[in-house]
Amino acid sequence: MIGQTQSQAKSSMVKIRVLLADDSSLARDMLRSLLEYDGGIEVIGEAKNGREAVRLAIELKPDLVTMDMEMPVMSGMDAIAEIMATRAVPILVVSSMADAGQACAAVAHGALDAVSKPTLDPATGAAFVAKVKMLAKIRVITHIRSRFSEKPAVPITPCPQPPISTLMLHPGDDDSSRVFAIVSSTGGPQALATILGQLPQDFSCPLLISQHIADGFAPGLAEWLAVICKLPVRLAREGDPLAPGTVYVSPSETNLAVTRSRRIALVPRLSGEIYHPTCDVLLASVAAVYGRQGVGIILTGMGSDGAAGIAKIHNAGGTTLAQDEASSVIFGMNKIAIERGAVQQVLPADEIPGAMCRLAGLVV
Repeated sequence: MIGQTQSQAKSSMVKIRVLLADDSSLARDMLRSLLEYDGGIEVIGEAKNGREAVRLAIELKPDLVTMDMEMPVMSGMDAIAEIMATRAVPILVVSSMADAGQACAAVAHGALDAVSKPTLDPATGAAFVAKVKMLAKIRVITHIRSRFSEKPAVPITPCPQPPISTLMLHPGDDDSSRVFAIVSSTGGPQALATILGQLPQDFSCPLLISQHIADGFAPGLAEWLAVICKLPVRLAREGDPLAPGTVYVSPSETNLAVTRSRRIALVPRLSGEIYHPTCDVLLASVAAVYGRQGVGIILTGMGSDGAAGIAKIHNAGGTTLAQDEASSVIFGMNKIAIERGAVQQVLPADEIPGAMCRLAGLVV
């Protein structure tokens, strides 16, 4: 009994082991102070450049690496690619908002998430520590993109799935009047790049995106997606009319919605909201305004945000799709939506563009 108690106590003392990679000693000192003040995290190493980060990641086998983007010898982007190809480990990009575009690209290349460099503000520091703890628990694999070809460990069979060519297509509907709402969280930039990068230039429906992201990083996400996508991509602005074939990215500081006049509305955050922006707000507004002409797509991410909203699109007669487990970095919010019966079609990320094109009336 005493032995069991001692064993349990020892187990409960296991700390999350973190490697810091940043060329600024001041930044490393701040991150170390924030993390080690928690008591459940241990900083096991510090790298001053990307090459050193790769070496220490292999030697020290940390539970998580925080990675700056701009470093000498080897950039953060190149270090992420090499770490994920040799000794995969959860990586959190910690960068300035000026590098937001690069940070989003880094997430698409294997990092799990990106945040701005925290300050000594207690709330900011607490959010950073919570993010580290959450991401350190996520299982990642070498060459993260190879997950697209893996089969789900626990297949989920939703309600019977009719062919997408006939899915929720009603006589007399004008395919070009549909609106597509895509929501995502952790792993979302990677999935968004896969989906938007395959859409043709003649895709004529508006697309609205609510991606959980750190404050100040949404403009960088929009700029980065604009390079990948053949369609115009812009940060959503209050009052903008929805233009055909245009992608609107929600700022994180407000929630994205559509109005009855089919214009953009930026809805203030509610007190206590966890997710920024909140996916349910966008999906619920699309259900209310577009009814059966609304298409909701829920992608990878932790938590349940979006599950209630996509159910509203389903109940309004619209079309609902979800990314499958094998191509998801985290099978969380999409899994919950599927289990609740709100999803009509479950597809790998690289098959979602074809389904979208058929729903938009394009021959693929």
